Amino acid sequence: MAISLIHHFLEYSALRYPDKVALIHDEARHTYAEINDQANRMANCLINTGIVVGDRIVILFENCMEYVVSYYAVLKAGAVAVPLNSDIKPEGLKAIAMELEPKAIISSSRFERVLGSSNLHGCHIQSLILKAPISAWSNTTFEIEELSGILRSGPTTNPNINIRGTDFASIIYTSGSTGHPKGVLLSHSNIVANTLSICRYLYLTSNDIQMVVLPFFYVFGKSLLNTHFAVGGTIVINNKFAFPVTVLKEMVAENVTGFSGVPSTYAYLLHRSPLADYRDKLTALRYCSQAGGHMPRSIKEDLRRVLPAHTEIYVMYGATEASGRLAYLEPALYSEKMDSIGRAIPGVTLRILNPEGIEAKPGETGELMATGANIMQGYWNDPEPTQKILSNGWYHTGDLAYRDAEGYLYVIGRKDDQLKAGGHRINPVEIEDTLMESGMLVEAVVLGVGDDLNGHKLVCCCVAKSNGISKNTILSFCAERLPKFKIPKSLLFAYSLPKNMSGKIDRKKCLELFNGGSASRLQS
Repeated sequence: MAISLIHHFLEYSALRYPDKVALIHDEARHTYAEINDQANRMANCLINTGIVVGDRIVILFENCMEYVVSYYAVLKAGAVAVPLNSDIKPEGLKAIAMELEPKAIISSSRFERVLGSSNLHGCHIQSLILKAPISAWSNTTFEIEELSGILRSGPTTNPNINIRGTDFASIIYTSGSTGHPKGVLLSHSNIVANTLSICRYLYLTSNDIQMVVLPFFYVFGKSLLNTHFAVGGTIVINNKFAFPVTVLKEMVAENVTGFSGVPSTYAYLLHRSPLADYRDKLTALRYCSQAGGHMPRSIKEDLRRVLPAHTEIYVMYGATEASGRLAYLEPALYSEKMDSIGRAIPGVTLRILNPEGIEAKPGETGELMATGANIMQGYWNDPEPTQKILSNGWYHTGDLAYRDAEGYLYVIGRKDDQLKAGGHRINPVEIEDTLMESGMLVEAVVLGVGDDLNGHKLVCCCVAKSNGISKNTILSFCAERLPKFKIPKSLLFAYSLPKNMSGKIDRKKCLELFNGGSASRLQS
């Protein structure tokens, strides 16, 4: 069976492993045949209601079996799946709905309040498909359908729709560096190419069992679903990472072979969970993978020390605009090149251009550029940013990087995160890494507060490992290792730092926190 469309992954695995458990969520277990049959029922229903190739369909769900079914059903119908952040607010949903003009929204009773407060009239929505609706939903301009009824009836045959690899498959919204949501437009070919490449370098097989704590609306979380369904593996959904011990227990019970997270995931696993106590129990854990931004060396070192010796660690680098992944570091080089993002994944070419637009020499810093079959088609209805970030087949990542003599890449920060203080151009990542080396913090972010004299004044928001840690102790540690102009002028302790939809620290919200934001996050 030729794989050219995303839902072919599900159909192929349902053909080869019909009775195999594809998804585990709490006590429920669902086979490939079951998920494919339900996706077909839903896809055929969508087609019968007039959905055609290219129509947008919003998916607003927590991670669950119904999400997975809905995602593949939308793709099978030839429509464009638009997964939205489960924390979206009514005004955000309204704005996206006006921009997308989706034909349908698939959701659950958990989101009825948001949906009902979004004033979706006039957004060209034809139907709202809900799991276990509670509200009456009277006086609507669109039909209300119950999801369970759709999944119980109708034909289970794969729809016969003419879909091409170049057709749009998904629009994934990302806050980006500006904070303005942009819809990243990905084709079937984009996602298929990235999925196959990830499967290749992670050596995924049908024996792999992936613990999923990342949301499926996030491109990293979605890649866990696509890759494991591509090889006939199993995914274990756990939405209780706020209680990490439950995740660790389930990893042991289900013989999980893979775990994936962003830097904050691992920071909290190391410092807010009994991960070290589970070292000898995680006998099946073949690998852990990390993406979603820079992870401090101190966390990487602690992770290598705490995880089982047989567990390989993959440091990865990517972007939503690249369907997920651009580079990875082989586990064998984890200790030797710990600060590196590695080299390009199969099918991707990476290069670094200096400020003059010339290929940078080894050791010379410039902007990291990427090209490959996985690079997005552009931003939805946003031509100016598209033209700015895509040129001649190359994607401008906005990340500053250099290459060593052996060709390994090192990202040192973002172009738009550079701060100027007292005439010095400062990379906040360098200071954040020093703060984390103190061993006193769970996470930290360095920010620039406007200063009339110096341009910016450096400040820091951080999470301490214990209440007994003082600000002066941390600043003294920095003073021994950094020049005076790189030492934060002020520190703010918080219980947790604000994150964006991908789990990265949200610098804008942290600045609001520093300037007197949410009291519930502040630590006395």
